[in-house]
Amino acid sequence: MRNIGLEPVLFGTFNAVFMVCIVIVTLYPFLNTIAVSLNAGNDTIRGGIYLLPREWTIQNYKAVFASGTIIPAFWISVARTVISTILNLFLTTMLAYTLSRKEYVFRKPITIIFVLTMYFNAGLIPNYFLIKELHLLNSFWVYVIPTMISAFNMIVIRTYIGSIHESLMESARIDGAGDFKIFMKVVFPLCKPVLATIALFVAVGAWNAWFDAFIYTSSRQHLSTLQYELMKLIQSSMNANSSASVANGAGVTAESAGSLVTPKSIRAAVTIVASVPILLVYPFMQKYFVVGMNVGSVKE
Repeated sequence: MRNIGLEPVLFGTFNAVFMVCIVIVTLYPFLNTIAVSLNAGNDTIRGGIYLLPREWTIQNYKAVFASGTIIPAFWISVARTVISTILNLFLTTMLAYTLSRKEYVFRKPITIIFVLTMYFNAGLIPNYFLIKELHLLNSFWVYVIPTMISAFNMIVIRTYIGSIHESLMESARIDGAGDFKIFMKVVFPLCKPVLATIALFVAVGAWNAWFDAFIYTSSRQHLSTLQYELMKLIQSSMNANSSASVANGAGVTAESAGSLVTPKSIRAAVTIVASVPILLVYPFMQKYFVVGMNVGSVKE
């Protein structure tokens, strides 16, 4: 039998312990938030809630959903995330394919222009006036149109397209396919790994965004997003001095919320409500995620 030696055993043990510590550090905040959201608010004030609730209750979630604004805001966020992700993927991939073609004479100057937008920004006030001139204020499309193209995503996708064998496109062109048909039938399907990665980036960004709702659509409650409602609930809970004031800030009466609702428990419940939908999407894209991050990063 071959003697393994002490060094590999020590390394394996240290590696296993280190990875377990990383998992614990990563999961603990989320598990603790779940425990706090399922614990009675008046008991949470005492502290000492770690991985399991001490007094189980769903009153915190009842208080959140009883406000009447969370459900509409949830569907606005869903619509925003889905539409923004689809349009961003399609249009950014089309732009990346165009700028990847060596025969396109303007690809270098256009690429430089897009790269410059990653380093320089006009600022909040010019952006606001631009949105106003485009008549996008208090409109759902203010969430979608400004995010349809991403310079960073374009560079990532263009790099990936550069790794696709040119012979595949030449074969399609010989068969009579034009550029758009080559893009739809050859390039777009082959970009599935990188598109899954970019889709995750875009979806998470759209789902978590709240500042544009605050700036552009705050006067239209029916256009409020889930994250913006979360921000308002957190603000009201930070300024509250009692459970009743937090319940009133969430649109719930003190009698319906009861003494189980506190600022900390409300924040935990809303955080879980906002996080779960995007977490459910991730497993379906996980198999493409590592491939999408690595393909195109190394040239043969």
